[in-house]
Amino acid sequence: MMETLEGKVAWVTGGSRGIGAETAKLLARRGASLVVGYGNARDEAEAVANAIARSGGRAVISGGDVRKSETADAAVSAAIDNFGRLDILVTAAGVNHWSKLEGISGEDVTVVMDVNVGGTLQAIRAAAARMTDGGSIVTLSSRFAQNVQPGVALYAASKAAVIALTEGFAKELGGRGIRVNSVAPGLTETDMTRKAIAERGDAVAAQTSLGRVGQPEDIARVIAMLVSEDARWVTGRTIRADGGIV
Repeated sequence: MMETLEGKVAWVTGGSRGIGAETAKLLARRGASLVVGYGNARDEAEAVANAIARSGGRAVISGGDVRKSETADAAVSAAIDNFGRLDILVTAAGVNHWSKLEGISGEDVTVVMDVNVGGTLQAIRAAAARMTDGGSIVTLSSRFAQNVQPGVALYAASKAAVIALTEGFAKELGGRGIRVNSVAPGLTETDMTRKAIAERGDAVAAQTSLGRVGQPEDIARVIAMLVSEDARWVTGRTIRADGGIV
């Protein structure tokens, strides 16, 4: 029998598109109420919330700059005010960066680290302060954090830092029964990766054991497992979801 999330409340950062949107919809289908986080894509976030509502679920949206503490605090308040609790956090908000050393600017470093690392940290800080004991947090890292390739060093560094946050906070929050894990996707077809897919999607697919690039639902299903009771003995771990890339 599939583990349900009935009675649970989840906040998904970056929930307006890509992996975040698919995760929000999947968690809702499994019974959770949702806070759909977004940065600038309010219309897309509303579309996700409306799709959840049409399917019989409950969802509200909460937006703002993920780097700012007030954005995270507002999203947690939205969960508490609308649904009475917060059980699950998924940090799917992030930015990509593809450039070799000579093309990396100081501004690039600031943006990538502030969004991918700082945004993740702000979300975990705000959620943990008011999360129900026994809750679950899942961060989004990347296979590149563990297998760095030319041109992705800055992005990989930010995602390696996310893994460090995951492992550290798993130890800090374990006393409350809160589990913290990370999913490290391989190349996954979203609007953020459209250029990469066009340039080298076939080559990457050929390197995977399953012969294709990932889809957002592939990653969402791993996240859904990690936030469920099926993973109740799993914390501080990073799960690679990359189709068995070699």
